[in-house]
Amino acid sequence: MERVYDMIVIGGGPAGYTAALYAARAGLDTVVLEKLSAGGQMALTSQIDNYPGFDEGIDGFELGEKMQAGAERFGVETELAEVLSFELDGEVKKLVTDSGDFYGKTVVISTGANPRELGVDKEQQLVGRGVNYCAACDGMFYKGKVVAVVGGGNSAVADAMILSRIAEKVIIVHRRDTLRATKVYHDALEKAGNVEFAWDSVVTELLHEEKLTGLRIKNVKTEEESVLECDGVFVSVGRAPVTELFKDILELDKAGYIVADESTRTNIPGVFAAGDVRTKVLRQVVTAVADGAMAAHYAEEYIAEIG
Repeated sequence: MERVYDMIVIGGGPAGYTAALYAARAGLDTVVLEKLSAGGQMALTSQIDNYPGFDEGIDGFELGEKMQAGAERFGVETELAEVLSFELDGEVKKLVTDSGDFYGKTVVISTGANPRELGVDKEQQLVGRGVNYCAACDGMFYKGKVVAVVGGGNSAVADAMILSRIAEKVIIVHRRDTLRATKVYHDALEKAGNVEFAWDSVVTELLHEEKLTGLRIKNVKTEEESVLECDGVFVSVGRAPVTELFKDILELDKAGYIVADESTRTNIPGVFAAGDVRTKVLRQVVTAVADGAMAAHYAEEYIAEIG
């Protein structure tokens, strides 16, 4: 058999590189498999102001590189590889990638979750220029401005509440005539004096020059179209966990997230889920790095048990 690592980490975001860092510092032979570049979704955020230790904020891509460098300082290896299939049963797990096979005693899955997109033209080109997916990350860029939030669930309303304390006006665009969010959010919205609604509406076009200038929306009942002028839009129509590869072997919840509690243990011994990919309430950089530390701790414990 080829080299057997103590830990294989799938995904080089904050959870993955934190798990790798803690594992390496505990003396575990560790490799991170990343198909693109360090940072994951974090790398797409130009300014992160809510990660402690950076008093003037930091670029997400730069923070990802720093996390990678910090882990590699203690001997972590990084391989550019995409996992294609795996065998996770037994004391030695096998991962088949486009860069060869990897073997490990433990596996940490930190593949993350991607925001669901609106699916309208020019959406990706306008990310960072008016199109956003995280109010906690990017809300401060819209202080005193007008923003729209697309969605009607708990996450959308939570984003609207964050933005209501920053922006001059918040307009919630929802395809139904009532919110899906729980009642506690309804009560909070009623107390916010700067939140408006565009009911029964969907976004059909992003209006822009160099940056977003507004939205074209259509009423799904009347088919009537109108223009909603705004400086930014926050898309909050759910997230898609990157778990398709694991759906037939790992326990997933109904939304597709890997079922794992604060210990990050999954239903397979020696396999852990850390960061946005697992079931959890809050998905932020700080919660991802916390998961990474926990995964390394319990992986070390598992390795000691199997000898």
